[in-house]
Amino acid sequence: MTSPDSDGLLAEQLLRLTRRVHRIQKRHLEHRDLGITPAQSRLLRTLAHWGSPPRMADLAERLEVVPRAVTTLVDGLEASGKVRRVPDPVNRRVIRIELTDDGRKALGELRAARRSAAEEILAPLTEEQREALGGLLNTLIDGAPARSC
Repeated sequence: MTSPDSDGLLAEQLLRLTRRVHRIQKRHLEHRDLGITPAQSRLLRTLAHWGSPPRMADLAERLEVVPRAVTTLVDGLEASGKVRRVPDPVNRRVIRIELTDDGRKALGELRAARRSAAEEILAPLTEEQREALGGLLNTLIDGAPARSC
């Protein structure tokens, strides 16, 4: 069993690692000179997982942000030619957001930047340590059932 102090230390370590991951990914993005912020990157990745162009409200819900935040992100990505607003084929009052060819190309660059950032972060680990870390992260992500006391 862990003590409250060791749980607090683990929580602090996770926060520090998260900040480090964000810093390194941001640096790798800036190095590629894509002109895309981390928040815009997240929107592009989210958009790529939709089968058909989503509504702004759908994006806001998936990203867990207010619709106004999505509007700002879409405005910037639209200005750079990465996404475009298109009318809904059924309801002309609804606007949908779709990736452009430039947006798909940027996604490829973003994936490469994330891969190189991950390689940098994981470089100190052996293959066995990486496998162990992957298993532990899956457990944390999936949320193992709580044990009763």
